[in-house]
Amino acid sequence: MAKVFHSEVFGLREQKYDWLNNNSIQSIEWNKLEPQKEFFLFIPQDQKLQKIYQSFEKITDIFPLNSVGVVTSRDSFVIDVDKKKLKKRIKQFLDKNFDNDLLKQTYGLKENKNWKIGERRIKLRKDEDWKKSITKILYRPFDVQWIFYNDEMIERSRKEIMQHMLEDNISLCFMRQVSSSEYFSQILVSKHMVDNRTFFSSRGIIQQAPLYIYPNMDKTDLFSEHESGEKKPNINPDLFEELKISYKKDITPEEIFYYIYSVLYSNIYRTKYAEFLKIDFPRVPFTKNYKLFTQFGKLGKQLADLHLLKSKTLEKTISKFPISGNNKVEKPRFDGAQRDDGKVWLNKEQYFDGIKEEVWEYQIGGYQVCSKWLKDRKGRILSLEEIQTYCKIVTSISKTIELQKDIDELYNILEQPGK
Repeated sequence: MAKVFHSEVFGLREQKYDWLNNNSIQSIEWNKLEPQKEFFLFIPQDQKLQKIYQSFEKITDIFPLNSVGVVTSRDSFVIDVDKKKLKKRIKQFLDKNFDNDLLKQTYGLKENKNWKIGERRIKLRKDEDWKKSITKILYRPFDVQWIFYNDEMIERSRKEIMQHMLEDNISLCFMRQVSSSEYFSQILVSKHMVDNRTFFSSRGIIQQAPLYIYPNMDKTDLFSEHESGEKKPNINPDLFEELKISYKKDITPEEIFYYIYSVLYSNIYRTKYAEFLKIDFPRVPFTKNYKLFTQFGKLGKQLADLHLLKSKTLEKTISKFPISGNNKVEKPRFDGAQRDDGKVWLNKEQYFDGIKEEVWEYQIGGYQVCSKWLKDRKGRILSLEEIQTYCKIVTSISKTIELQKDIDELYNILEQPGK
């Protein structure tokens, strides 16, 4: 059996070169490693902590049906903040008066061996219901846009998952890997399909797991053997049984979903298991205490409603947009001179107020949400609805930070023996 040893040196390049010149295999102080399955990493790990973490339920085992996000390969053409502009582009694409080369030049459309603009235009013209393909997508955290979701225009539609997000549904979005320099923030709820870059990481890619699976009425889906047309929970049946035994009662899919959402937003959990969250899908510890389960679930529901921007607490926002002007996003910047009343400037005259630095810097999915949302609208004149949405986003994040403190109080109890 081979033996594995490890040593490392920190510092500047020249310092490392000097260290190598002055040492040998015999003089280095090695640490013996015992790499553990399933990754057998050649780095030191807290094996006791790893054993605890491995005992938790893996998220992809809880939600068996999941997939990466949609890949369009032509986002700027088939996705837009403005539904009317998107529809106008598609009408031009269908219009025989527009030359293929003109469309390619105007919109930067590029062909490949699987996508020829002339062929796709002919096929799409046969679709009399093409307007029904315009739907919503969570393009970036808190950034719901419009997408022309049609197989003739989308590179990878992920319909095995996304068809269920066209119905009344919610989903959990997560990621398998993040880089070692990133803080784990790749968890978010969505009621729409997601883009493959809704989350950012230099290593991983977003996964979306719908809470419910809807039957396909043409009987070609996973549930074609079922006579009824009822939706089914996308949750491992074994988990329902385990929780029923623990709690002595039936548990709903929503209760499980919101419990998980709450736990995964615990800063204690994210910090404690950071090294494992960077290399694999998240794992979820389940309490044996029903009261604690419901307390987590209550906070998870509040959190999800905030992130879906449907919480009633968002009716009164902490941020305002007090100055009249052209509402154009020119060069967004944060001014935190007044600690509890920071401002995010749109242009030289207009700003959003009441924004703390911790809210401005808060990340979800690897993005600095308040900054990213505005930067993606640079050059755009914000509508009243968009101004109201941004104020709600700021308020949602502020309340998220407060809720995470409550979640951490519960998490301190969760991992106590017998809990």
